[in-house]
Amino acid sequence: MTMRQSTKSPSARAVSLPLPLPLLLPLDLRRAPPGIVAPGLPGRVGARGARSGQGDSSDSSAPDRTGYALGWDYAHYRSTPPAALAELPSPLRHGLLAGQAVFGLRTLAASRHVHTWLQLRLHAWQRGRSVEAVQVTPNYLQQIDVTHCPITREPLDHAERAQASVDRVRNDAGYAAGNLAVMSQRANRAKAALDFRAALQRAQVPEAPEALDAVTAVTAGVPLNPAQWARVATLCSLVEPLPHALACTLPMLLLPPNRLRLFNPVQALQAFVSLQFLKPGWARRMQRFTDLLPGAALQRHFRSFFLSLLARVLEAGKLSGRIDTRWAIEDAWRTPCVQLRWTRFASQLEAAQCEALLARAAAEQLATAVILPLTDGGAIDGWNLPNRGYLTNSSNLPNRGALANMGYRNVSTEAWVVAPECHPGST
Repeated sequence: MTMRQSTKSPSARAVSLPLPLPLLLPLDLRRAPPGIVAPGLPGRVGARGARSGQGDSSDSSAPDRTGYALGWDYAHYRSTPPAALAELPSPLRHGLLAGQAVFGLRTLAASRHVHTWLQLRLHAWQRGRSVEAVQVTPNYLQQIDVTHCPITREPLDHAERAQASVDRVRNDAGYAAGNLAVMSQRANRAKAALDFRAALQRAQVPEAPEALDAVTAVTAGVPLNPAQWARVATLCSLVEPLPHALACTLPMLLLPPNRLRLFNPVQALQAFVSLQFLKPGWARRMQRFTDLLPGAALQRHFRSFFLSLLARVLEAGKLSGRIDTRWAIEDAWRTPCVQLRWTRFASQLEAAQCEALLARAAAEQLATAVILPLTDGGAIDGWNLPNRGYLTNSSNLPNRGALANMGYRNVSTEAWVVAPECHPGST
């Protein structure tokens, strides 16, 4: 059993931390009706073709079908892609025109998360990136949405300098469930394609004496400070398979975002313990969990660790809300004694023992969040790791030079910025 946070190999299993199960849109909302022929596309694009093209990277026509399905969905929600793209001959334009002809005024209301979903797929299609089509839905994006950036902790109110951005945590994978996290535009651009070790190196660089305060840093668009880089490193470590001995030494400086997949069992156990403070009754649950540990010595080491963590969390004073509690827990892990005592405890467990403890804790209903073990294939389903998250054939994508000449210059940016309008209605 792996946590939705392990990256060892396609055989690694994962545990998904959160939460509500994804409610998918009705299948017919994303299908082109059988018989619709897209001009310039090879053959018919039916219901199966339109959906599977979004995440299928093995077919040479994948970009064609992906663009056509995207245009179709723009028409279904009565939304319009950027003019520079809508006017270019492309599969996206063919799908848009076909959808407009079929739906007319019988369209669906587009919520903010629907706009986010369309923009994410558009950004991925422009860059030849794959998007998993079954689980990555407007409802899924709503579930992973946050009010504050987990890296910089600035509020994400879609203001000019604090727009929300959907990031692929693992850059060698596509836009897929379990690999996405919402953060600020500044954090996303700074992270770019860095992995755990690269982010950890930046976290170890001392901060300049003239470091700016948080508000000035956002306004000036300066890079991240060491504490923020440390959170980036923690986030990246959750989806990268690491040696068990190394994973035991890492502090939980950032609690796993909703629906992220944890690939290292000991980090899933670490998250399970840390998240206890978010729900009343943690003292009773932790006592019951301690009783599950084999041996008096292991139980003693866990109590020593947990009391140290508890003391640091209580030092933060009365916490006014869930977000303040999360930050207090994360900051508690910065204390050296907390991490040392966790390492002493965790290093006595094998990865398989961590998985077994999580399974027993879930059976005893001790978890404050839903922890779902995944099958070997399910851990990286839709991640498109063999192609590093790219569609295999992007020759049919719009010409980047043509787009730039028409004023649409945001084609090659690594970070995708979410700035949709808010509309009433659900996803």
